[in-house]
Amino acid sequence: MTLIEARGLRRDFAITSKAGWLRRRTRVVTAVDAIDLTIERGEMVGYIGPNGAGKSTTLKMLTGILSPSGGSVRVCGLEPVPQRTQLARQIGVLFGHRSQLWWDLPLAESFALLRHVYGVRESDHAARLARARRLLELDAFLDVPVRQLSLGQRMRGELTAALLHGPHVLFLDEPTIGLDIVSKQAVRAFLTTLGATGDTTIVLTTHDLADIERLCRRLIVIDQGRIVHDGSLEQLHARHGSRRRLVVDLDEPLAMPLALPGAIIESVQADGRRITYALDGNVTSTGEILRRLTEVAALRDISVLEPAIEDVIARLYLRRSSDPVHDAAV
Repeated sequence: MTLIEARGLRRDFAITSKAGWLRRRTRVVTAVDAIDLTIERGEMVGYIGPNGAGKSTTLKMLTGILSPSGGSVRVCGLEPVPQRTQLARQIGVLFGHRSQLWWDLPLAESFALLRHVYGVRESDHAARLARARRLLELDAFLDVPVRQLSLGQRMRGELTAALLHGPHVLFLDEPTIGLDIVSKQAVRAFLTTLGATGDTTIVLTTHDLADIERLCRRLIVIDQGRIVHDGSLEQLHARHGSRRRLVVDLDEPLAMPLALPGAIIESVQADGRRITYALDGNVTSTGEILRRLTEVAALRDISVLEPAIEDVIARLYLRRSSDPVHDAAV
């Protein structure tokens, strides 16, 4: 079942600047440029890009905060802007540090008020809250006013608040920003459990790529308002030439580093006792490489290093940054 569908979705902004004593110049900047997007029920999708790429603008159009300049979009079968009230009951939203909790009330009372705001049955509300209390460990600070909570505690409260009415789609914008390690682990574990049920579709935007690696099977990369990748992390690595690395520690150095099929010698260190190979993208198994090594050398240790997502994303952004900025004067 398709829950999010966009076709040719575009959003323009008019920017006015001075062009003299009495004149002003207006140019149109396209923040989101005719993107096509389909997300099915139960998917957990990472939606990433550099600052100014159009991530937040896309989310604001999907949630009905901004009207599109062109194209069409439907979320949960509804048009986000004209049907925003109905859509609010179908989606949950967590936007960075913007709070949906009452600052001076204890966390538990904020949750109780949200039940009445959304008209949720008491039994459903109690079941969802009990689950969040257990998985996010809320009990220790349920009776604490929101203004006295730490950032990690408040973010766990915000995540709970976004889910108490049972939304079909959950939009998360930087849910772990600024959190300590313990709070990040709690939020990630909760989202993993939530995603595993398949009942809630999750769209996650973040600059913390560790969130993407741990949570999302599908990754959408947007840059300069256009989707430049839509697929798995593995497909992203393959498309942009990421290489796994094989680090071999030897008991004794070889007279000459061994050349291996499907591997390129990247470095030789520790007086020849450590050799790092960059593996060809076509190599799916290191077994044959290791067999060749054991024939000629005594191995002390080996390790395979997966390519860092930060590296491939950085290369993608740098490659795209050479394109001209997509705007026009009017």
